[in-house]
Amino acid sequence: MTRKILVVEDEAAIREMLCFVLEQKGFTTESAEDYDQALAMLQEPYPELILLDWMLPGGSGIQLIKHLKQDELTRQIPVIMLTARAEEEDKIKGLDVGADDYITKPFSPKELTSRLKAVLRRVAPTAVDDVIEVQGLKLDPVSHRVSANHLQLDMGPTEFKLLHFFMTHPERVYSREQLLNNVWGTNVYVEDRTVDVHIRRLRKAVSESGHDKLIQTVRGAGYRFSTRL
Repeated sequence: MTRKILVVEDEAAIREMLCFVLEQKGFTTESAEDYDQALAMLQEPYPELILLDWMLPGGSGIQLIKHLKQDELTRQIPVIMLTARAEEEDKIKGLDVGADDYITKPFSPKELTSRLKAVLRRVAPTAVDDVIEVQGLKLDPVSHRVSANHLQLDMGPTEFKLLHFFMTHPERVYSREQLLNNVWGTNVYVEDRTVDVHIRRLRKAVSESGHDKLIQTVRGAGYRFSTRL
């Protein structure tokens, strides 16, 4: 899965440094230099995390977080605030509106990547390489293996990516278009019916262990991965 970070920072030198450090660590980056540009970039496929400066031309980081939290599609995106403000009151304000962590400038690249990975492990498991397990169904992103109750399951690369996305985004309905954007990517032309084909293949791959019931069709809306029937 693409691990995309959105860097929102008005100082060009800091913005370029952040992007360079993140790309060296294997992330892809997009950057915005002001409030309006950041808003324009909030579209599918959404970033795994946002590095957000407190003070921005056209608005504040606090305002941007409030905007994120008002939209069902973006409220789950984790945010790390970047700021020169070290006062405890400011930190509390940032965390209270929904920031997941807070880094005070200046900071080292090592501290940044360590804090970023910690937040992703906590709130965005799709962006890390941890093994995911749901009711005996186990997916290992590193070895690219799927097993169920110690039985190895065979599936194609697209089914693997689809299952990975489902297992890291459970209990939520996704339309075919949303699945296409998140699993196939926005730069690939694929028909909606292709999603149905791969859903059928995925269900078949996990049916031997009885986990096909976790991949549910929601009539008129799309699909969800759920442990509740």
